Amino acid sequence: MLYLNNNGTVLANEGAAIEATNRSYLYGDGVFESIRIFNGKAINVENHILRLLAGAKAIKMRPATYLTVDFFQEKINELIQLSDIKEGGKCRISLDRVSGGAYRPESNEVNFFIDIYPYDCNNFELNSKGIEIDQFMDIKKHINPISNFKTKSGLIYVLAAIHASEKNLDDMLILNEKNGIIESSSCNIFIVSNGVLYTPGLDEGCLAGTMRMQVINLALANGIKVYESSIVPQNLLAADEIFFTNAIRGINWVSGYRTKRYFNNVSRKLVAILNDHWENQLQLNEQ
Repeated sequence: MLYLNNNGTVLANEGAAIEATNRSYLYGDGVFESIRIFNGKAINVENHILRLLAGAKAIKMRPATYLTVDFFQEKINELIQLSDIKEGGKCRISLDRVSGGAYRPESNEVNFFIDIYPYDCNNFELNSKGIEIDQFMDIKKHINPISNFKTKSGLIYVLAAIHASEKNLDDMLILNEKNGIIESSSCNIFIVSNGVLYTPGLDEGCLAGTMRMQVINLALANGIKVYESSIVPQNLLAADEIFFTNAIRGINWVSGYRTKRYFNNVSRKLVAILNDHWENQLQLNEQ
């Protein structure tokens, strides 16, 4: 049996749990985070919650002062135990503006919602088959004050993913209004040239991914150079590798962009570094 927490009420996850007046359902009026569970423990919770709260404030919501990292850590742990998740899992936390009003809300207070599920592997695993990608040209993502946050208004990502399916591809690259490549439908992007990592800066309009930042920090700590810079299609053709980062899946390597083929040497090394890091962190936390 899996469990969820609907604004403080713990329920079995076996039926409808949100009201029809929920503003996230009606208007996409909310923010969310997806958190990986590793050995039955939620990881990187602090960075996720800090981004969640920053995103809520960016869209003019007023989270209660008790909605802290420690508060959410406790609620996640409770659901992990109740749901008997001892290895891999994933958790989603939402902050939604409270019901009331139409486009103009009656209040900027928030409700929270947490649900949790098992995941099919315990640690981070590099995909055995590389991802095939291309560019999504129909809609550009504009650089604005909320472009770095995970809001519930995700139609550009939905349409990019649908377009990938229609083209028999695995994913699509999303561009900003300057035609810079900034991310995919569900991941941040890194390219590798001569052993150096390049990834779009946050000022390019990409999501401020928690796994993106982990990979940057771990790469630098292990002697791998990383630069934040604009990425254009020509850079993809000159790259040795391309990989995507995502809080749940970790690192996924790209095998092909149009006629260009790629290796996965650096991607493989980074997955090993990532797993070692979290195994060590969890051991330290238990001491």
